[in-house]
Amino acid sequence: MCGIVGYIGSQDTKEILLRGLEKLEYRGYDSAGIAVVNGAGVRVFKEKGRIAALRDIVDANTTGTVGIGHTRWATHGVPNRVNAHPHQSKSSRFTLVHNGVIENDEHLKRDLLSGHSFISDTDTEVIVQLVEKFVDEGMSVEEAFRTTLKNLKGSYAIALLDEQDPDVIYVAKNKSPLLVGLGEDCNVVASDAMAMLQVTDTFVELMDEEMVIVKKDSITIKDLNGNVISREPFVAEIDASDIEKGTYPHYMLKEIDEQPFVIRNIIQQYQNEDGKLKLDESIRQAMKEADRLYIVACGTSYHAGLVGKQFIEKLANIPVEVHIASEFSYNMPLLSKKPLFIFISQSGETADSRAVLVQVKKLGHKALTITNVPGSTLSREADYTLPLYAGPEIAVASTKAYTAQLAVLAILAVDTARAQGLSLDFDPLKELGIVANAMETLCDSKDEMKKIADEFLSTHRNAFFLGRGIDFYVCLEGALKLKEISYIQAEGFAGGELKHGPIALIEKDTPVIALSTQKQLDLNIRGNVKEVVARGANPCIISMEGMENEGDRFTIPAVHEILTPLVSVIPLQLISYYAALHRGCDVDKPRNLAKSVTVE
Repeated sequence: MCGIVGYIGSQDTKEILLRGLEKLEYRGYDSAGIAVVNGAGVRVFKEKGRIAALRDIVDANTTGTVGIGHTRWATHGVPNRVNAHPHQSKSSRFTLVHNGVIENDEHLKRDLLSGHSFISDTDTEVIVQLVEKFVDEGMSVEEAFRTTLKNLKGSYAIALLDEQDPDVIYVAKNKSPLLVGLGEDCNVVASDAMAMLQVTDTFVELMDEEMVIVKKDSITIKDLNGNVISREPFVAEIDASDIEKGTYPHYMLKEIDEQPFVIRNIIQQYQNEDGKLKLDESIRQAMKEADRLYIVACGTSYHAGLVGKQFIEKLANIPVEVHIASEFSYNMPLLSKKPLFIFISQSGETADSRAVLVQVKKLGHKALTITNVPGSTLSREADYTLPLYAGPEIAVASTKAYTAQLAVLAILAVDTARAQGLSLDFDPLKELGIVANAMETLCDSKDEMKKIADEFLSTHRNAFFLGRGIDFYVCLEGALKLKEISYIQAEGFAGGELKHGPIALIEKDTPVIALSTQKQLDLNIRGNVKEVVARGANPCIISMEGMENEGDRFTIPAVHEILTPLVSVIPLQLISYYAALHRGCDVDKPRNLAKSVTVE
């Protein structure tokens, strides 16, 4: 969601901050701003909308070697210039940016800032006003900052400037991600390493309830009691070229096309020299010991979990429950005696999932994270991690991370089955290779997908996706993709459920996209399609090679039946892309959405 950048060094910071914010655009935001410190004080520039709008108002003559920047995704107050960050204290001495949500902001206003007038509607402004209040009462800035942090309840990543001491940036973290980067003759702050790869690839990760005093030539990490903490840096293994669009018009299209490569990379990463599956023995043992698995995720990752449940139950014979993280956190079900929790998250920073992980750890249960970011919070705090090896995913609507999640879940299911002595009728790595080839064929079918999007979705405000069994879960993901980026009201339904209510929504020419990749359910789903056609629907049947019928709109190359979700989703991704393009939507940055959801 919101993004933070900061720089303190010897170069002019303005362009470094703006470029850093541009690298964070993929996270989702509605306004942006920067603050630059120089001999004349602190200059703040902020604007509603895109970074390009911010660039237009930044004074080209403003220079300085210290600064902070922010992209905001509104939680408190509407998106506008006043509510945009940075925020300043009453005297303008202190300037602050903040990610997260301060849950007790109203209490702090009442109890500690009574009578104080506020400029914005944000929870963030409370933080900067508290710092100034404590300084006015005689505390040092560091002590005031630490005291303020102790009074905050909720999540935060903070960077604070003091106009009277321009040689330091005060930084703090709780629940929201934040890194400090170590550069040459400079140091930086970033909520995502990608934002500051232009300056350094060496970072120090921060833990919850830690603060950092960042200077040009040093950083000092402390806990909230003032105790100094030592921590070794790490090198961010990100290729800067991976986060560029190249010749593609949108990141989403680039990432759809990268899926065959991602699957081949996963095959390579998860096999040993003998070509056999390679998984950490501790993960294998944890899976064997579990009497029930609990998959916890949100959005697209939740849909991957639903497919993963089928993989694990059918191949490894272990019962699996799949839960939406935001619901599980406040309504935990009765757990089995030996549960193992599996958290699926592209970013590894999903706040709803982390809230569950914290509860799970308190109960003493083991947890495995499947993520695209091995050094992320969920990865770091879980007992085990399985990386996706998908490379950076920039578009808000997930594509390659979803299919990578499916591939890794399939590998986990097969490995667990073999560890239990169960026999399987297929070689997973070989079959995933066939999947990668099929993906290439599908990615080369863009013209056909564009025709389908134009034919079925160009003039409609709603659409149905129908499937049965594992196809139903893919339909849920297909509907989510369409609504995310084209704003078409789309819903995925189990074919047999139509007659229990949803069929009442079918009108003349209602688009209905139906998947059929499972032989035992082919006749059933085709019967459901006939039901909606009888009510006037316009059907688009996408079937698997070997099951196609006359009148089917598109045929998917054949792969092993259990792995069909990895390929059947690609036509739905492309159809959604072209539907959004047709409507003139911002494909990579759809309205109101964020890539990394770091607030509950």
